[in-house]
Order: sequence, then C-alpha cells, then structure tokens
Amino acid sequence: MTGSDSRGAGPQAGGAPDRSAAIVAQAVADAHRREWGFVLAATARVTRDFDLAEDCVQDAYAKALTAWAESGVPERPAAWLTTAARNRAVDLLRRESTFRRRLPLLVDDIPEPEHDIPDERLRLIFTCCHPALALEAQVALTLRLLCGLTTAEVARAFLVSEPTMAARITRAKKKIAGAGIPYRVPDSEDLPQRVEAVLTVVDLVFTTGHTAPSGEDLVRADLVDRALSLARMLRALLPGDAGVAGLLAHILLTDARRATRVDAGGRLVLLKDQDRSLWDREAIAEGRALVRVALRRRPPTRFALMAAIGAVHDEAPSWEETDWREIVGLYDVLLRYHPSPIAALNRAVAVSFAEGAEAGLAALDALVLEPQLASYGYVGAARGDMLARLGRRNEARAAYEEALLFSDNEVEREFLAARVAELSHLDGSS
Repeated sequence: MTGSDSRGAGPQAGGAPDRSAAIVAQAVADAHRREWGFVLAATARVTRDFDLAEDCVQDAYAKALTAWAESGVPERPAAWLTTAARNRAVDLLRRESTFRRRLPLLVDDIPEPEHDIPDERLRLIFTCCHPALALEAQVALTLRLLCGLTTAEVARAFLVSEPTMAARITRAKKKIAGAGIPYRVPDSEDLPQRVEAVLTVVDLVFTTGHTAPSGEDLVRADLVDRALSLARMLRALLPGDAGVAGLLAHILLTDARRATRVDAGGRLVLLKDQDRSLWDREAIAEGRALVRVALRRRPPTRFALMAAIGAVHDEAPSWEETDWREIVGLYDVLLRYHPSPIAALNRAVAVSFAEGAEAGLAALDALVLEPQLASYGYVGAARGDMLARLGRRNEARAAYEEALLFSDNEVEREFLAARVAELSHLDGSS
C-alpha cells in the first residue's frame, strides 16, 4: 500500500471515472470512515509525529475531493490516500533541518522487522498505548488518531466535555514529543503491560459503533465490524489472556442482536420487543464458549463479567423469562472489582426489573451526585421508564424530555420524542 503510485490508482488502472461531485464526496466520506486508521498509521511511520501525520492525512483527503472528480474514484482509495499523505509528509520534512536525520524513514523499500501483530492498525494501537502515558490518555489518543473518532465522540465515551477531552489529547501528544517516546511496535514481552489499554480502545470503538453518538443511523456498522476484527486478532495474538477472551465474547453476545434493534422503518426496537428468533445464534454460541474461558480467571475481568451479563440476556427464551436477579448479581461483582458509573446505572435498570420500578428508582437516585452522569442521556431515559411504570406520567415525561436534550442520535431522539408525545396524550386524556 505505502509504495503504490498515486497516478496508478486512478481510472487508467481499472477504476471507473466518475465526475459526479456527490459520488466523489460520498467516496471520500466512505474512505474516511473505513480507511482513516490505516492511512494515518502508514503516514505516522514516516513522520514519527502524530500532529504532522494527521495534517498530512487531512490534506490527502482534501486533495481527493478535487483529484477524484477529475480522474475518477480509484480502485484502491486507501492506497491513493496513503501515497498522497506520505508524499505530503516528505515535502514538509524536506523543508526541515531534520530531513537528513529522518531520510532513512522515507525509503519505502526498507523492510520492517517481523512482528507478532498482524494488522498495521492494531500494531499502531499498541504503539499509542505506551505505559509512559496515563491510561486514559493512551485510550483517548488512540481513539482520536487511529480509530478515526472525533474529539466529541471520544469525549462522550469518557463522559467528559469536548474541551476537556481536546486538552487531554493535546497533552498526550506533547508528552509523546517531549519525552521522545518512540514510534515503534513493542516487543512481544512488552505487550502484556499494554493489553488493558488496547482492550479499552477496542471496547470503546465497539460501544461507539453499537449506538452511534450522532447521525441518522442507530448503529455504525463500520466501527462495530472494526472492533470485532481487532478483537479476533487480539484473541489470535494472545490466546491465553482472559481479558481478550472476555472482550471478544462481550462483542459477539451484544452484536448478535444487531439485526433486531431497529424495525423495517428504522425505528428503535427495545430489547423486550425484539424478535429473538432473528438473533445470531452462531455468534451467541461462540460468545458463550468464550465466556466460560474468560470466567476461569480470578478475580474475573470486567469484560468477562460484561460478557456474562450479555449471555444471560441472549439465553433467555423471552423478555419475561430473563433472569434479572442473576444480572443484578453479576453487576454487583462487576462493581466490586471494576466500579464505574455506567455499570452502576445499568445495575439500577436491572434492579427495576428484578425488584420493581420503585427499587430501581431508589438505586438510580443514589447516583444523582455522580458528575460523569450529569449529561448522560440514558439516565433520563431510564428514569422516565421507571416513572412511567409507576404511573407518574408528568415526571416521566420530564425525564424523557431531559434525555432528549442530551441525545444527538436521530433514531434515539425519535424514540424519546414518541415517548414524550405518548405520555402527553395519556395525561391529556385522563
């Protein structure tokens, strides 16, 4: 990919010319979603500077809008973009006094050493997750740069404001530059100390894809598929790691319901209303087998416990037969070893089904002072559901309206607005 000629990637190499601005714009957008991490990884290997690499890649995407309109969308967009970004990097480095020192890095035919990590993007994730950085900085930087998530999406994953996350990412970049952290693939013996951060990255990529923070679609399939692919590679790379087994199981068991999460009209379908006969039984079987492997470790990893919760949902023949008490128990263990406000919120929801809405509301109220949940829309949605089940319609409507304020996903917004309208109608007709 990195040695390809951008001139050979155009229509004369087999791509069909298409000068439609709309088609070109869509092709560039699709390439951004699918290939950003690969292009940035290849460019960073040349620049050894993430800021410079990111600038060069952005220039390449901007250049593609014009070039592809003139010569057609190339058969291999990633190769074209990588060549354009690397050429831009070479041009900029030639203007620097450090060019001669960096010159060997610009020679395409210098073979790289053999590594156990099979995918360049996964290798760069391991590289970003350097132990010299704080864990949150490792994860945030990797999500932003190599997984193509926006700063706003990364901020949402960490339940912090966008300016706060932007500052964290900037500090991480400066620390990498100031401390001279090398841009290299870690040796095999160094991998274990980086695994936790890598697993967190892959999990957050999956979470962001599972329910997109914004946009017209509930799911970003490209991110879900990317996370699943990375988790499978990690499993092949570290077959004895219980955390890896748990993460892959969690992704499989959760994503097994993907086909039933929206109806034919694109509207949200709650778990209790989904057609379980359409769930991916092959993925569920694979996930359940991995859960058994992951739970052998003591104490269990957070991903093993999350996967176990998913398995309980997937094994239930119906919503009514779901073992909510077992789910509450699993959340109790998760909170004991791996406390987090999201786990506490999910436990409160499980309590509402195991012990009743009143008990769930009490568990939810206990989280009212948790700062990370202050602008988390699912808190209002959960409260609205519990209040509606208790017949407190005015309060339920207000809770759903609050959830609407914090939701940017159109599918979720449509669902929440429908709940507000339904409760208003019921209140008006009573």
